Amino acid sequence: MHILITAGPTREPIDAVRYLSNRSSGRMGIAIAEAAIQAGHEVTLLLGPVGDVRLHEEILLLRFETCDELQKLLLEHWPAHDLLIMAAAVADYRPAQWHDGKIERGKDIMLHLSPTPDLVKQMAQNKAAHQHVVAFALESADVLEERAAEKLKRKGVDAIVANPLATMDSPDVSATWLTAEGLRLDLDHMDKSAFARRLVALATAL
Repeated sequence: MHILITAGPTREPIDAVRYLSNRSSGRMGIAIAEAAIQAGHEVTLLLGPVGDVRLHEEILLLRFETCDELQKLLLEHWPAHDLLIMAAAVADYRPAQWHDGKIERGKDIMLHLSPTPDLVKQMAQNKAAHQHVVAFALESADVLEERAAEKLKRKGVDAIVANPLATMDSPDVSATWLTAEGLRLDLDHMDKSAFARRLVALATAL
C-alpha cells in the first residue's frame, strides 16, 4: 500500500522574522511513517519545520513550512497514494497580511487573522473510491470524543484519532479510534512506537 503521512507544525509568517506556529514536534507522524515502512508499505512523509531528522532510508521525505506549501504537496502527491494519515498540526489561522521586513518594536500592533484552507476536508472530498483518509483531533478530555465525532462527520474522513491534550508532551499515548462506520476503540497507555504500529494496522484495514 502507498501511504502518505503528514507530520509536524506549520509556520505562518507575520513578518520576515516572526511567525505563528504551535508546539507540535512531529514525533507522532514520524513514528507512524517508521511503523508503516516496517509493515512493508511504501511511505511518503510530508514533514513540517521540526529540524533535522533521521529516517528509514526508504521513506520519501518532503518538507513544508506553511499551510500553502503543505496544500501544494498534498495536491501533487495524494492522487498516487491509497491512504492519507493527517498527523500534521496545521494552523487554523494565519496573518491576513505579511509585513515585508521586520515590524518595529515599541508600539501596539493588531494582527488580523484569516482562516487557512481545511486541508483534511479538501483531501477527503477529492479522494477516489479506493482511497481512505485518517484525521486527528486534539482536544481537552472533557469534550474530546464529542468534538472528534463531529469532526469525523463534518470533514468526511474514514477515521479519526481522538487525542487528548494531556498526551502532547507525554512519551505515552492514550487515544480513541473512531470510524465513519461506527467502530470505537480505546488505545490506552502505549508508547508512541507501539501506538504507531497499532494505528497503521487499523488504518490499512479500512
